[in-house]
Amino acid sequence: MVCLVTGASGYVGGRLVPRLLEDGRQVRCLVRNPEKLRDVPWRDQVEVVRGDLLREGDVTAACDGVEVVYYLVHAMAESGFAARDRRAALLMGQAARETSVQRIVYLGGVHPAGEQLSEHMASRAEVGEILLRSGVPTVVLQAAVIIGSGSASFEMLRHLTERLPVMVTPRWVANRVQPIAVRDVVHYLVEVSRLPSSINRTFDVGGPDVLTYGEMMRRYAVVAGLPPRRMLSVGVLTPWLSAQWINVVTPVPKSVGRPLIESLIHEAVCSEDDIDELVPRPEGGLTGYDRSVELALRKVRNAEVETRWSDAAPSDAPSDPLPSDPAWSGGTVYADVREGSSQVAPERLWRVVEGVGGEHGWYSSSLLWAVRGALDKLSGGVGLRRGRRDAQRLRVGEALDWWRVEELVEGRLLRLRAEMRLPGRAWLEFTVEPDGTGGSHYRQRAVFVPRGLAGHLYWWLVAPFHGVVFGGMVRNVLRVAAEK
Repeated sequence: MVCLVTGASGYVGGRLVPRLLEDGRQVRCLVRNPEKLRDVPWRDQVEVVRGDLLREGDVTAACDGVEVVYYLVHAMAESGFAARDRRAALLMGQAARETSVQRIVYLGGVHPAGEQLSEHMASRAEVGEILLRSGVPTVVLQAAVIIGSGSASFEMLRHLTERLPVMVTPRWVANRVQPIAVRDVVHYLVEVSRLPSSINRTFDVGGPDVLTYGEMMRRYAVVAGLPPRRMLSVGVLTPWLSAQWINVVTPVPKSVGRPLIESLIHEAVCSEDDIDELVPRPEGGLTGYDRSVELALRKVRNAEVETRWSDAAPSDAPSDPLPSDPAWSGGTVYADVREGSSQVAPERLWRVVEGVGGEHGWYSSSLLWAVRGALDKLSGGVGLRRGRRDAQRLRVGEALDWWRVEELVEGRLLRLRAEMRLPGRAWLEFTVEPDGTGGSHYRQRAVFVPRGLAGHLYWWLVAPFHGVVFGGMVRNVLRVAAEK
């Protein structure tokens, strides 16, 4: 069976692909930037094609020769996302029909019937309806909160519970939720592709526990070994205010946090369990909530997180490569270049470079980095708290605090592209080279391409801090490498 996976660089898609391979499927991945999948463990076992879901030709070509399409994409932008999602779903339905695809599988969200939904939830429901009406047999799986290491829902829950022993909570924390483990979601995604072509419908999928969100936080605290959490419900906390608070307290930015909160305004409980009549449950049964939290925490602590919510880059993230020529595109390019030498072997220095960010920090003024990260969060950016997937190893395409790994040449080059809110585009590049005497040469380059007058002003306003930030980084990277 040949399967096309859209959203393979995202949280669920990145976990589904290896499970499909284990099941003996041939997998094709449609991505805008194939480089994002360059370093994933299963890259050599799949076909990767470049394409955009909003381009008819790209979608049709990707569907050619495919039996099952997994549609695992959903825009999280602040505006215009519904129209883009609608067009992408229509193009996928048309392409699947014209190329004789036998099954479409879409992952949506549990929502109550007959109630006014948030714009994001309504868009997800609309996408499901479009695919169901496409003329291609479609299964729409509707899940509530997905619990798993690295999921946005889990990270929001984890950071709220761990950081706030006493919480002033909005009314929606009393709404019932039926969480499901990510492993069970992937199980259902794999299995529904085997259903007969006569089945064209939605199925609600959920775990064995129905809890309020408040109960989920309290039980998380028990599993994590934390003291009991206290909650005081205040009705005036709107979804907008809640999103601002989550933006400050957790690594989840408000552009992602607000849709998650809006999905909890209504109760998210399965209205039917018809899937049980057609698909066997996972071996050992569905994973309970406490066990899901325990498994997720174990993976976080053991640095075994497969994918994270931040793996999917924002749709408005810059995609152009680093400009290496100062006259690139005929515009201004600012650069801060600093170099240093070390007597340690290049391999030893590289371990420090590849471990940058996350719990290791940025080897310079922690206060300045924290202030800049806080300002970015307050302006709606991602801030510094996205951290790292793995404390020691990086791969192309993954998020690292407010950066994304754009290029990685093992032992020699690390290039990061900024995803903070800036009046321009920025990169930070580290290079390690042998010096011919057994030591190392270290080169560090920060590049900024300004956008308009604001971009030029920004560079000159922050330039006085470069000596502390970038100069300190060079000195401390070399020092830490010498001490290791």
